[in-house]
Amino acid sequence: MRRRRRAKIIATLGPKTSSEEQISALFRAGADVFRLNFSHGAHEGHKERYDIIRSLEQQFNRPIAILLDLQGPKLRLGEFENGSAKVLAGNPFRLELNNTKGNDVSASLPHPEIFAALKPEMNLLLDDGKVALKVVRCGADFAETMVINGGVLSDHKGVNVPSAILDLSPITEKDRIDLKYGLDLGVDWVALSFVQRPEDIIEAKKLIEGRAGIMAKLEKPSAIEHLDEIVELSDALMVARGDLGVELPPEDVPAVQKQIIYACRGAGKPVVVATQMLESMIHAPTPTRAEASDVATAIYDGADAVMLSAETAVGDYPMESVAMMDRIINRVEVDPIYRKITNAERREPENTAADAISAAARQTAQTVSATVIVTFSSSGSTTMRAARERPNVPILGLTPNPSTARKLALAWGVHSVLTPDLTSFTEMVNIALEVAKMEEFAVKGDAIVVTAGVPFGTPGATNILRIAWAE
Repeated sequence: MRRRRRAKIIATLGPKTSSEEQISALFRAGADVFRLNFSHGAHEGHKERYDIIRSLEQQFNRPIAILLDLQGPKLRLGEFENGSAKVLAGNPFRLELNNTKGNDVSASLPHPEIFAALKPEMNLLLDDGKVALKVVRCGADFAETMVINGGVLSDHKGVNVPSAILDLSPITEKDRIDLKYGLDLGVDWVALSFVQRPEDIIEAKKLIEGRAGIMAKLEKPSAIEHLDEIVELSDALMVARGDLGVELPPEDVPAVQKQIIYACRGAGKPVVVATQMLESMIHAPTPTRAEASDVATAIYDGADAVMLSAETAVGDYPMESVAMMDRIINRVEVDPIYRKITNAERREPENTAADAISAAARQTAQTVSATVIVTFSSSGSTTMRAARERPNVPILGLTPNPSTARKLALAWGVHSVLTPDLTSFTEMVNIALEVAKMEEFAVKGDAIVVTAGVPFGTPGATNILRIAWAE
């Protein structure tokens, strides 16, 4: 099941993709990572899907990453007298901290943290931005607003406050229960919703304790203001364009997407572009040309992975969606312009031995026309630094740690393989040659470039480079 492309595909599982046959078909179509969206479904259903994925690992002899996506806080209006109400532009509208049923001039908003953050002239967005309000006057338990964009509101519609940082943890009580359940199962990545500031990542780290990688979902404008710190603290990032597109003007989202990818590429952290990538394929067998271009743009920009949500969870064409994304990525990666862009945007290595070796491995592989770079890493750090270099050849990531092998399924260009724990560099070179031939990365006479850190098992200690020839 070797992929010929470098960028990876994340597929969300749901009602349309819950059986072993369906999940197997998604994997064979090109999915590298499976997302379990804990905003929907019961624990039992997620465990069934988890068990199927782990069974498929044995069947295909390939590490597969599982991403647990936490729901995060949901800010919503209360209920309305008749289930809904129409609010008109130019009219006043009052929000109150109570449980009174709303009408066309007022509604309940049971979130004191929102009122604590509001100030006059701030905007509030309701129902994914369909209705916009401007705050005129506010207090601890009320806000008098003017309707900027009117529309129909109904029970429990969502509320966004783009310009405020809310005194609210991104991890709700539900999330804590879901997180413990997922970690006990053995998920590889945890996607953290509603990240506003670096402290949110620190809070998650204390709960996760290294049992899974942390993927920060950037969907709040306030997070962009702390981008560098959030990138440094996280293990990976996701450009979550759904809520980001609600809280930012549409014309700002593409620039922010590029800004996030650029920051992650510099730090060597995997970055995922998500939301509405092949949206029309929820109900159509082919995407629009604009959607195909959107996926391609993310790959040209250097994203490690692109994600499908409703397309595979509830759509009518889940396998076709994955196959289409696979085709788009493959087409981009054979474009000479893609390689020119990748080479032009490569960053200078950081002042560390690991980066010096990783940069030298890329250059050496190019100079001697090697067919693959082989890394050996218990933690995955050596392999991640090799991926940061975006070499012209694939990266074969050897590791004795099953959780590391699975996490690396997300990383650009990495084909991870589980190997026995090694005791010497010579033994590692021999195994590297053996695996490179077995996994069809090298034939007799081919050069391979091998990197590792000695002593083995020391994270970030990449300090050896060797050229070897397959026999």
